[in-house]
Amino acid sequence: MFINPAKNFVDKIEKKLGLTIKEKTDSITYKLEKVLKAFSDSHLNVQHFSSLTGYGHGDLGRDVIDKIFADVLEAEKAAVRLQIVSGTHAITSSLFGVLRPGDNLLSVTGKPYESLEEVIGLRGNGQGSLIDFGINYEEVSLKNDGNIDFIALEKALNIPRKLIFIQRSCGYTWRPSLSIDVIQEICYLCHKIQPNCICFVDNCYGEFVETKEPTSVGADLIAGSLIKNLGGTIVPTGGYIAGKAGLVDKACCRLTAPGIGSEGGITFDLNRTILQGLFLAPQMVAEALIGAEIISKTFSELGFQVLPTPGSIRTDLIQVVRIGDPEILQIICRSFQEKSPIGSFLDPVPAQMPGYENNLVMAGGTFVDGSTSEFSADAPMKSPFDLFIQGGSHRSHVKIALIHALSNLFQAGLIKLPQNG
Repeated sequence: MFINPAKNFVDKIEKKLGLTIKEKTDSITYKLEKVLKAFSDSHLNVQHFSSLTGYGHGDLGRDVIDKIFADVLEAEKAAVRLQIVSGTHAITSSLFGVLRPGDNLLSVTGKPYESLEEVIGLRGNGQGSLIDFGINYEEVSLKNDGNIDFIALEKALNIPRKLIFIQRSCGYTWRPSLSIDVIQEICYLCHKIQPNCICFVDNCYGEFVETKEPTSVGADLIAGSLIKNLGGTIVPTGGYIAGKAGLVDKACCRLTAPGIGSEGGITFDLNRTILQGLFLAPQMVAEALIGAEIISKTFSELGFQVLPTPGSIRTDLIQVVRIGDPEILQIICRSFQEKSPIGSFLDPVPAQMPGYENNLVMAGGTFVDGSTSEFSADAPMKSPFDLFIQGGSHRSHVKIALIHALSNLFQAGLIKLPQNG
């Protein structure tokens, strides 16, 4: 009887991770109870599924959604809007809404995610970046191990800073993503030295990974995408901004217009989908974390560098594998695409993406285009060819794609696998 060595190998990996999988499954209950309490406290009912047309003034369903998200995120206020096209857009609206010419912006997590470089003005000219508008930008480099340099941060706070930018996820860099405890430590230090500075967190990929969110440990403002964690894989577009009410209002004035702020913008009859996505999100996030753990353990045992390492505390959905070889990288991406529900016949090839400096190869035929809460993988085509894997609505899909990739690599003679049980 033929035994698929890749399937046999991954099945054994999953069994080894039994305790980790149970811990992540058990964590769903607390997070789901938080969502259910927010639904109950808002008296959510079917009438809130309807939305208005036109300006959207007085949209009761939209207002209930905002309240529910604020409660779940432990924030004073939230604005959940389908007019936000991406996480980058939500972050940009927040930065432009809060900052004014002459203000000082400080990134404490080094160079920001690549799609924000043109927003800040680190790349591109004359597009209306923050630097174009006279906003000063500086950054504190991370330490060699990828962690926050608190000594350098304290020194940087000798200059008045209007906004402290904190990127929770690793982005396209080989570094640990930030835990809630580290975010709390950053916010505490910044507010201790400069009580009026605004601690802003790019929360993408981090929602529902831990039991708390940045807004419950000192962050003044956060933003993220609905086609990542909080959309539960079913919300077709949109993003959110949450935090102190006055700051959310300023961000919304940039999203819409001064004087309109959060009072405008319809929800296109997608209220039910947004709410159902939030209801599903704790389960989806847990399944994605389990899938990431299986991937981490699998590639680690094959001799690849991985981050996070198996069994580490996870603070976002991203699993990085240092492939080191462009051929292996593209075989993995092609294999993942072949096991995608949409566009399985497509061959991922490196290409330019808006907002990114390097060509990217991206795999993941997702129901929502570009959704990173569904299983996907992407990589900048540059040495050392790190593959960034995220999402997965259920671990079975992750396993199927992973086994297919290992089988293809094994058949190509690029990896070795155990030949028996």
